Amino acid sequence: MRKIVAIVFVLVMTGSAIGQIDPSLLRRIPKDTSGLQMNMDAVYNRPFLQVGKLPVALGGYAEANYQYLQQDGVTEGHQFQMRRVSVFISSSIVNRIKFLSEIEFEDGAKEIGIEFASLDIEFNPLLNLRGGIVLNPIGAFNQNHDGPKWEFIDRPIPATQMLPATFSNAGFGFYGKKYKKDWVYAYEVYLTNGFDDQIISNTENKTFLPASKENPDRFEESFSGSPLLTGKVAVRNNKIGELGLSYMGGVYNKFEEDGLVLDKKRRVNVFAVDFNTTVNASKTFINAEWAFVKVDVPDTYTEQFGEKQQGGFIDFVQPLFTKNIFGFEKSVINAALRLEYVDWNKGNFISTGENISDYIFSIVPAISWRPTAQTVLRFNYRYYWQKDILGNPPSKLAGFQFGIATYF
Repeated sequence: MRKIVAIVFVLVMTGSAIGQIDPSLLRRIPKDTSGLQMNMDAVYNRPFLQVGKLPVALGGYAEANYQYLQQDGVTEGHQFQMRRVSVFISSSIVNRIKFLSEIEFEDGAKEIGIEFASLDIEFNPLLNLRGGIVLNPIGAFNQNHDGPKWEFIDRPIPATQMLPATFSNAGFGFYGKKYKKDWVYAYEVYLTNGFDDQIISNTENKTFLPASKENPDRFEESFSGSPLLTGKVAVRNNKIGELGLSYMGGVYNKFEEDGLVLDKKRRVNVFAVDFNTTVNASKTFINAEWAFVKVDVPDTYTEQFGEKQQGGFIDFVQPLFTKNIFGFEKSVINAALRLEYVDWNKGNFISTGENISDYIFSIVPAISWRPTAQTVLRFNYRYYWQKDILGNPPSKLAGFQFGIATYF
């Protein structure tokens, strides 16, 4: 609790100090537009505010929404939510050495955590060292998840309930990029702490990778004693788009303690592919991600704990028109659509050979208004149906959501 109070105090005092400074000393640090920007650049490609010549810059974003949802005819009524406030603190220590941290307050500060806090040292554009708390680059959403960038209020189900969205760990690694005409090639590779046995021993009663996010000890020790390897390679073309291939895997169980062998090493392996592009003729933005999960589940667990999972999402965002609205020049009205699918337990029952029906499918049409590129007002209609492991009639949810998100 003392740490939380200290963080809040520092942020409040910093905000108060900035409010008392001559506005002429404040300046926005422009986003990096050099070369082709990729998902891996999202952590630094954000708006920051700097005071005079101070080496520290501040930024952040906030999300709030209203929703009215019904599930199988039951509703909790009208709900207002303050989803999250994230604060960025960045510093260029010297040339080619920089530090960035992100502190996130979720659900009205019910949850407070350091999502990213890393030191980057550039030896060469192809060789940069990163150490601290890093975002594991599995898929694209885990790196590029800031709310104001999206037309949808809820984060993608496959990225948050199959994969652990905004999954970060303490560790070290390297990354780099190489430009060649209209192409850019990039890689990232990290060794970090990782998963624990909560991915199969949790309140969800199924294989559930996000459960490991509940373990705060992953920032100071590895549950299994073995490092988690996360690697990604990506390529982007100015006319075609960006394609990324990523892998994350390691031992998740405590197989040995004080020299005593407890179990064999049980691994979790995740493979993901992501792609995004903009159709030049219509300015339609398409963003897709698909992932496969394989977990070595002990034989003592029932078949409701899936050894294989797969799922993904695809977004379509279509600008309808750009014009002056309420005095906001070049504001944009967008229509959007998201399709999502997750198979929690891919395979068949051993006893009957029948398919295990444990899946969810979701469709989310949306309308958004961007008075500026950094602020979005969005209206979503969410509809999904989910079948249980036995294939009973699906549970259905439907409802409306309205929200705002902005960088500040």
